[in-house]
Formats: sequence, C-alpha cells, structure tokens
Amino acid sequence: MPWKEKGLKTMREEFVKRVLSQEKSKSALCKEYGISRPTGDKWIARYLAGEDLNDKSKAPKTAANKTATDIEAFIVSYRRKYPAIGAQKIHQMLLDEGIKDIPCPKTINNIFKRNGLITKEASEAVTPYKRFEKSVPNEMWQADFKGHFVIKDGFRCHPLDIIDDYSRYSLCCAPLGGETFAEVRPYMENVFKEYGLPFSFLCDNGNPWGTSQSTGFTKFEVWLMELGVLVLHGRGCHPQTQGKEERFNGSLTREFLKYSSFENQVDAAQKLSEYRNFYNNKRPHHALNLKTPSSLYSKSPIHFPDKIEAWEYSDDFKTRSVKDSGFVSILNQGYFLSEAFGGKQIAIRESSKGGSLVNLYFRQFKIAQIDVDKRVFTFRRAYLIDGDPRFMHS
Repeated sequence: MPWKEKGLKTMREEFVKRVLSQEKSKSALCKEYGISRPTGDKWIARYLAGEDLNDKSKAPKTAANKTATDIEAFIVSYRRKYPAIGAQKIHQMLLDEGIKDIPCPKTINNIFKRNGLITKEASEAVTPYKRFEKSVPNEMWQADFKGHFVIKDGFRCHPLDIIDDYSRYSLCCAPLGGETFAEVRPYMENVFKEYGLPFSFLCDNGNPWGTSQSTGFTKFEVWLMELGVLVLHGRGCHPQTQGKEERFNGSLTREFLKYSSFENQVDAAQKLSEYRNFYNNKRPHHALNLKTPSSLYSKSPIHFPDKIEAWEYSDDFKTRSVKDSGFVSILNQGYFLSEAFGGKQIAIRESSKGGSLVNLYFRQFKIAQIDVDKRVFTFRRAYLIDGDPRFMHS
C-alpha cells in the first residue's frame, strides 16, 4: 500500500491501530505498508506515548551561532541609519563606538540579506579599487564639483569638494551658487586659512580650474602660482585621474544626497557639513585599512599668507610686464600669454637648449616657451623650476 496515496500521519495511525487490534501480525502489516519492523515499532511507541506522528524536524534544536534577536534588531536599526554603508564598515564603526559582542562582518552582511537591506544597486556599486596615493598629507589635494541640482527654494546647488590625496580627508564640502573663480576663491581661502597650503592641487579642465582652449592660463591657476602651489590637471575624458575625488562624489551621492533634500543654501551648508564630519571622523575607509581620514590627516606646515609678496628674480632673468589684454612683448614681438597674467610681471631667459628658444617664468614656475624665429609658443603650461613631481621618479 503506497503511503503517498494518503497523508503520512493518517497512514501511520491506521497502521498502529491495526497492529494494536491484532488484525494481522506486526510482520504482515509492516510488509503491507512497505516499512521495516524498527520503523513500525517507532510509530507504535510514539502513538502510545501520545506524540505526534508527523516527521520531526532534523534541524538542531539550538543554533550555536545564531545571532540574538535583540542584537539583530540593533544591527538592522543601525543599517537603516546608514543605509549605504557596508557590513565591514559598520562593523568597524561599532567597534570604534566601543560596542561589545558585535557579530563579524559576514554575519552582519547575512543579517542585511535576511532583512532585505541589500539592494541590487548597492551590490553593483561595490567595485574593486586601486590604491595610488601620495606619501604624506598635503602633498596633493584634489578638487571637483559634484554636479549641480535644484533645491527647494528654486536655486541651484553646486557642491564643491576638496580632499587630501593621502588621507582622503575632506577639506571642503560646501554648496556654492555657481562654479566661477569669484565664487570659489572665498571658500578656497577659508580652507587655506584653516589647513594651510598643499604642495600641489589636482583638478579637471572645467571652470574655474582650467581651460579647454589653447588661450593660456586661468585666474585660478595664476592665483595658486602666486601662493606657490603647483596646479595639475587631469587629462580630458579621463576621470580616473581624479579617482579619489570621483570616489568621494560617489559616496556623497549614495550615502547622503540620495536620502536628503535641502530647503535653501543655508540648510544645504549645514547638512553637507554634517556629512563631511561623518565622512572624516566616523566612516571607515577600505583604502585606509578601515581607519578614518581624520586619524591620518594633519594640517600643512605651509601657512596661507596675509599678503602675496612681490617676487625677486635673479640677474640672469629679464623681466617683462603683461598687458591687461594678456599680451607680452618679447624682442619687439607681441605674444598672447593670458589675460589672467594682466598687470603682472613675468621673466624671460634663453633656453639651455639654445637656438631660438626663450623660456617664460612666473615666480618659481616655468610657464611657457617661445621659438622667436618661428614666433610661436612651443608650450604653455606651468612647471616648477625645481622639484616638479612630473619629472621625479620614486
């Protein structure tokens, strides 16, 4: 008699009752129901003991490694507070807060999965990273705009982000009304006053940092040269050059902007400041071995000057004044350098390569080279006279 034709519990009760009524011998009934004598004895014993005749669960009665309900609830609550922070970082954040008996990152991740707290979008966002960083704080800063968006009062918000390359420390995360040099400079000055000056400053070629045209330098570049800071530009269509800045913008979007809204610029400034504080002081970074940026960053020993002093060139240089139009006269020939140098003094000197080449200098930077026979620039770009990192090898 196939057991699957009836419910298992019904068949087992029927088998036991027929054995107990001595309708047939136990052996005959076991053969009829297709079970062994030990199995028949098991169902008879359970029936007489008043136990249920359904199959019992084979799972262990206790789970040695199962997370306690209150701990799991706490982990879920913490994740909802920081919905874009992964298990490993949350584990480190809890350790940093002094919380004990924390599940391991793998268990925390399993808790996320059980509670539907891992989205496909979040999984796809986790990509391997490569570490290319400077060796000390302030050796290079990176800057970029996040990308503008409309806030509730109808104005556009342009978040300006500046980070230290070595420590990933966020030096600025502020909402600007635009991306012009006039709007950027006051924020830059505040950052310089608080943290000092970097050795170099990496940015893209858009406003206000650089120019996509071959018409010279920007006011921003000239200003930083006056401060002794080397400006570097990422190659066009190569955002990976500013990989750390791009990564910060991605974190800002996933962890904060996605869940936030701003009433106005004041509200935006306060909330962006709160995220910056979280990013610097609480959020662990995989690239920093789960340390925080603030634990690795220190202020620059190069202070922001109250006044930019005039530059003294040695006797082997000849000085020239740049007209407001951006033109400079060399050997009775006018050359357009850049309007950003208008009213400033530069210096010239024959190139060590000889021939008809003349180098142009601004303070401690070589800024251009001219072939006076052909009356053309051979290049226009800022290089440190000494110690330019582009010509140094580790």
